Amino acid sequence: MLLLGFFLGLAVGIGFWVWQQVQLNRYLGRLLRPLTSHSYKMRLLLIPGLRQEIAMVKQNQQDLQQSLQTYQDLLDFAPVGYLQVDEENQLLWCNQQAQEILYLHWQPEQVRLLLELVRSYELDHLIEQTRDLQKPQMGEWIFHPSCDDAAEMATIKSLALRASSLPLPNGQVGVFLENRQPLLDINQVRDRYFSDLAHELRTPLTSIRLVAETLQIRLEPPLNRWVNRLMQEVDRLINLVQSWLDLTQMEANPNMQLQAKAVELRSLITSVWETLEPLAVRQHLSLSYSGPENLWIKADQARMYQVFLNLLDNSIKYSPPSTNIHIEAKILSTKDNDAASPILEINLIDSGVGFSEADLPHVFERFYRGDKARTHSPQDGNSIGAIVGNGLGLAIVEQIILAHGGSIKAMNHPETGGAWMQLQFCEVMANSLSQDYS
Repeated sequence: MLLLGFFLGLAVGIGFWVWQQVQLNRYLGRLLRPLTSHSYKMRLLLIPGLRQEIAMVKQNQQDLQQSLQTYQDLLDFAPVGYLQVDEENQLLWCNQQAQEILYLHWQPEQVRLLLELVRSYELDHLIEQTRDLQKPQMGEWIFHPSCDDAAEMATIKSLALRASSLPLPNGQVGVFLENRQPLLDINQVRDRYFSDLAHELRTPLTSIRLVAETLQIRLEPPLNRWVNRLMQEVDRLINLVQSWLDLTQMEANPNMQLQAKAVELRSLITSVWETLEPLAVRQHLSLSYSGPENLWIKADQARMYQVFLNLLDNSIKYSPPSTNIHIEAKILSTKDNDAASPILEINLIDSGVGFSEADLPHVFERFYRGDKARTHSPQDGNSIGAIVGNGLGLAIVEQIILAHGGSIKAMNHPETGGAWMQLQFCEVMANSLSQDYS
């Protein structure tokens, strides 16, 4: 009986297996039925080619991985920092320089938000702006590193950073970081050395001028012309030293003490023009003014006199004969917290050679020498008290304007082709506003 059951189960199992094989053969027959024997042979011939293509794809993948590793090694060796974030601002990769600049403790396997690792909202804003605009962006700020270890606080210093960001596919953003703090430190050391030298030069230059004055009285023409030339050069050196000291003091103390009081703009410009009028008469130049009368501003009169003296002196030097220098003043009204915030805009326009496009971003830099057509000649002897001829005049003008809470911009006027200086101030007196808007 047991044997009968065993053979009966075996027969059932074999029958079920045979049935499965028949069904499988039928299914394969249905799949292969559309293929003719010829096409089947062709596909068999294509198999080696497919294998070759697969091998080539694998080789290309290996080459791409090797190239990626090479680029990562180059970025890791680069003297600038680089980091890359995904669409959610999670840090994907950064090189060694970026870790040192940002005091960043990061491991390649970590996936964390950049803002959790680096508490720099300026950097986070730059990345978001780059992703939104889909254009390269640039930003500069002072980075104050955070530190959890109180013992390390004394060794961590704030850094001046410059970042250049660019959009990448899939919402990613790459950022190059430059530590500008060493350059700023070098500039500060240089400025201190120059200031010390300028202080030391004032005494011998004053002594030389006293000797020259004594010789000037005692010598008769034509010998005294050499002393006159000496006096001009000594005055130029004294002017250069004093200008450097003034500029260094202004830059070291942007909020310098100003003797602010009510100053009437039209009268100030008129007094400056009267000082420079002998130079203007030689070239038959005229000055015109347009704007509100009795326009009062709160400013340091001596400093503002220095500003217009320099700007008008430059315009006179570079204006062709028988042309006009125009000054336009107007009050702009802006909305700030639902309150009127008036801004005084002053445009000084001449008909001279203007600035070259390459010089415009640098005209307010100290000792910058650009287009020779706008280079001062130290031998002209035409300056009357203006800070010119040493490359510091416009740098000092900018510092004075900034100290007053204003701004200055250099452009070329589209109509005259000459220099166009645009000044803006916020300290407009109330009586000027009432007269202007009445």
